[in-house]
Amino acid sequence: MGVHDAMYVLGGKWKIYIITGLLFGPMRYSDLLRNITGISGKVLSRELKEMEINHLINRTVSSTQPVTVTYELTEYGESTKSIIGVLSEWGEDHREMIVKAK
Repeated sequence: MGVHDAMYVLGGKWKIYIITGLLFGPMRYSDLLRNITGISGKVLSRELKEMEINHLINRTVSSTQPVTVTYELTEYGESTKSIIGVLSEWGEDHREMIVKAK
């Protein structure tokens, strides 16, 4: 059930990309939208809401003009760093193996 639960929270096309971006520090919505190639604003909003419900991120609304919304990983969200690291290493190894095979 552990893999099932992890995939429920981290699954989908975009959550890993969002987490990876936020590992470098808090970002505004517009920065996330600009940095994640191919994601639409509607999908980003939905993913961020789901991630907030699952306690992976915090959403902070600043009372500036215009209003600024910032997202950052929670301590719990930071715990995914090791997963992202292993996934990244595997991806690099896979790319190297495929390039050598050509």
